[in-house]
Amino acid sequence: MRPPWWRDVALLPSVLSGVLLLAGYTFEWTGLPVPALVLQAAALLAGAYTFVPGAIRRLTRGRLGVGLLMTIAAIGAVLLGHVGEAATLAFLFSLAEALEDRAMDRAKEGLRALLSLIPDTVRVSRLTGDITIPAADVRELDILVIGAGERVATDGVVIDGRSSLDTSAITGESIPVDVGPGDQVVPGSVNGSATLRIEATADGRDNSLTQIVTLVEQAHARKGERARLADRIARPLVPVVLIAATLVALFGFIVGDPGLWIERALVVLVAASPCALAIAVPVTVISAIGAASKFGVVIKSGEAFEQLGTIRTVALDKTGTLTRNQPTVVEVHPAPGTTRDDVLAWAAAVEASSSHPLAAAIAAAAPGSTAATAVTEDAGHGITGRVDGRTIRVGNDRWLDPGEHRPLAESMAAQGMTVVVVEADGRVAGLIGVRDELRPESAETVRMLHAQGIETIMLTGDNDRTARAIAAAAGISDVRAQQLPADKAAAIEALAESRPTAMVGDGINDAPALATATVGIAMGVRGSAAAIESADVAFTGHDLRLIPSALAHARRARRIMTANIVLALAIIVVLFPLALFGVLGLAGVVLVHEVAEVIVILNGVRAGRRPAGLRQLAAAPPVPLDVRTVTIDSRG
Repeated sequence: MRPPWWRDVALLPSVLSGVLLLAGYTFEWTGLPVPALVLQAAALLAGAYTFVPGAIRRLTRGRLGVGLLMTIAAIGAVLLGHVGEAATLAFLFSLAEALEDRAMDRAKEGLRALLSLIPDTVRVSRLTGDITIPAADVRELDILVIGAGERVATDGVVIDGRSSLDTSAITGESIPVDVGPGDQVVPGSVNGSATLRIEATADGRDNSLTQIVTLVEQAHARKGERARLADRIARPLVPVVLIAATLVALFGFIVGDPGLWIERALVVLVAASPCALAIAVPVTVISAIGAASKFGVVIKSGEAFEQLGTIRTVALDKTGTLTRNQPTVVEVHPAPGTTRDDVLAWAAAVEASSSHPLAAAIAAAAPGSTAATAVTEDAGHGITGRVDGRTIRVGNDRWLDPGEHRPLAESMAAQGMTVVVVEADGRVAGLIGVRDELRPESAETVRMLHAQGIETIMLTGDNDRTARAIAAAAGISDVRAQQLPADKAAAIEALAESRPTAMVGDGINDAPALATATVGIAMGVRGSAAAIESADVAFTGHDLRLIPSALAHARRARRIMTANIVLALAIIVVLFPLALFGVLGLAGVVLVHEVAEVIVILNGVRAGRRPAGLRQLAAAPPVPLDVRTVTIDSRG
């Protein structure tokens, strides 16, 4: 972890150089030239120590850099007898480099902190009893024993015990999540008051948390469009500056005053150095990415971050993104002569042995129902069984005709429900409406995106009627339903050709579209591995309001990048003629140039300021939907 600045060893050479330089100038002003020269020389060596060795190593590999220009300028200044100016140059440049490194380290701290959420050791159940092993040695299918207050070491599924998990450090959700057998858990979660036995679904070294950290660290290996632009300007500028300085020096020999023009050549060398330009973008990008990561927005590269700030259209998957991906019974309409409880109990009895997602929703609506006998399932249609002497059939309205209840079934379907028909002894007993409910924050998220001038589109494999009902509730008018994975990718490709487009999803079927989009966004650490790998951005939480907040954060950082590039180029444009015609000497150019560089760094670090929108989301619960009607089950 980065130490406080007063204990940061990396700053020591720059601080030492500055103290020696100040002492040297003090002796010079008091009329003691020899001690002044010694102290200034020592200041030069202390400052040069931070960049000269690296410049020489890069030169041996055939690479030119800003450090080489600073090295040549310092050597030339010494040869001309300007040791104090050379020491000033070395001090300011070394300080700027140290501040840049410290800014980068500051941005990376949030990423390293994620790994600290994984415990060092974990208890594992063996045939001979529980043993404690390093968390990194956990293997898939190991049975982990997580006591009260302990952290979960890797991804897993609860096989025994019921408790609550504090996932705030991972997902930002402030309310503990209740878990029991069959529920998935994520690494870094803190267990509540009861012991859990968890079957590991990932190794200790390769789980959803370590994968996210790996994705974030890739941000430091790749650069965005503007970073490449800065490099394209800076790299050729170095040899151009060297050539220009050489020509200035040669001009001195032609006109017969080589001393004056060699000195001006050195001043030109410093004035035209693109050091500020070289660091203008990287500091901004890394600071902004680090700030976003602390609030659950994991950005895989600088390129992705810069493109995130250009997005004008956001395409959202329906299931698991706009909705909870947890189908629930929302309406029950019994036929005359049948009660609501009867309809639910009969349906739950025959669905008890089914693995269909809708079966779980119906069973949850009627807990304690006795399982049916003689159960047979007609794949894709429904299921049949015997309950209390009755033949009960449960299926969709294409398999079982609702008869006179057809208008009601169509009305329910128009509201985004999947209609389940329950039939008892050949007679329709009632209709059950099951729906994957919209997330509480979905509508607000769409409103926030529209307020930023960003269009929204729903892409889903669901049927058109259900998709449009959910889209209408969320405030989305452009709906593309019944989309296969290839169809989603083709739609995103067409959108991205006309305007920068982001795709938001969490499933394997979203992976092609996420990879095709200008920026792919994977929702939640529980999203599929394929989605996370294909995406450019991953959210560790599930709050959709992270999307507009992250887009606003990226646009702000792009504005800072633009200001930095303009300022860095302006420094070169202004200082070059002033140095060439002798208006500014070496000391003045060094001072202006390096102070401006520090300003560029500090401006870039501003992008690491905590984003207000993301900070508020970390503390606030989701906004509830505007509920007008509540149906309450009388049992329990």
